[in-house]
Amino acid sequence: MSKLSVNGNPVLEAHNLSKQVSSPEGSLTILSDVSFKILAGESVAVVGPSGAGKSTLLALLAGLDLPTSGHVILNTANLSRLDEDGRARLRAENVGFVFQSFHLVPSLNALENVMLPLELAGQRDARATARDIIGKVGLSDRWSHYPSQLSGGEKQRVAIARAFATEPAVLFADEPTGNLDSRTGANIMELMFELNRTTATTLVLVTHDQDLAGRCDRILSLDVGKLVGDERARG
Repeated sequence: MSKLSVNGNPVLEAHNLSKQVSSPEGSLTILSDVSFKILAGESVAVVGPSGAGKSTLLALLAGLDLPTSGHVILNTANLSRLDEDGRARLRAENVGFVFQSFHLVPSLNALENVMLPLELAGQRDARATARDIIGKVGLSDRWSHYPSQLSGGEKQRVAIARAFATEPAVLFADEPTGNLDSRTGANIMELMFELNRTTATTLVLVTHDQDLAGRCDRILSLDVGKLVGDERARG
């Protein structure tokens, strides 16, 4: 495993990405000729109206889907040149995910959910590592609780701990506060930005919240599948 950890190096590159899908009306263009580079350690917001192609872009960047044309470079690897197993291995070594619907395993307690990616990666001290990061997200006294016993905010904290546990090169977050009240959502995002600041992990965040986007280093704006803006959000 070789993660990029020095700011200034590109960790993620989109080269002329386009995505078309078939529909009853014919071919439908979801993304059209999207290009940009993201540096290691950056926090980047992806914004745009509903249907702009934000989630599709995230799926392509993570290698969950392949573009119709163009290609993605993730940590120096061209995803289009890898088979499905190769992309899965690259994701396991380099990528974390946080979604608005948590995606926790209901039969595992909080600690076991965080341990899962570590065990899949063959890490020997999975339990100790998971206990440490559970503490960092403020759930030291809730580690033995199952998802059904946790609040929405606590579930998302577990999901964040799981995503950061393997120290991924890139963390993709798709509307991570969408199912949370505003106060809990603000606390969750503060946690994610703190982890982004204190680790080498790059944060790529899909959000409709302009205030939240403004806290990132950069804002990528999509509209009808095209990249219409790429600007620095803060100094």
